[in-house]
Amino acid sequence: MDAHEVNRVRAQLALYVADVFASVPRKDQRAKGDCYLRGLMLDGRRKSIQAMASRLPDGNEQNLQQFVNQSTWDPVPAQRRICERMLPLINPTAWVIDDVSMPKDGRMS
Repeated sequence: MDAHEVNRVRAQLALYVADVFASVPRKDQRAKGDCYLRGLMLDGRRKSIQAMASRLPDGNEQNLQQFVNQSTWDPVPAQRRICERMLPLINPTAWVIDDVSMPKDGRMS
């Protein structure tokens, strides 16, 4: 999506963000969640915080970085709500959970 397309669906996105991030206690954190989701939706090969912040008119790299890495909100209720919203749309026959992240271990990892 380009910025024009994101603006066209902005009202729908605002309703989605309000629903998904309803469990996030602070209004400023929910606003950063909105900005982060728009960054993920925009065209662009890189979806790093720095690249997304540079593409967003209200993108602030430090705010987005803090939202993703340091905010004190529990992501589980938001993830659960995303799953609840997606379930009727994709109607899966099976779920496969593959955590490909590996904890850092030593200097050479």
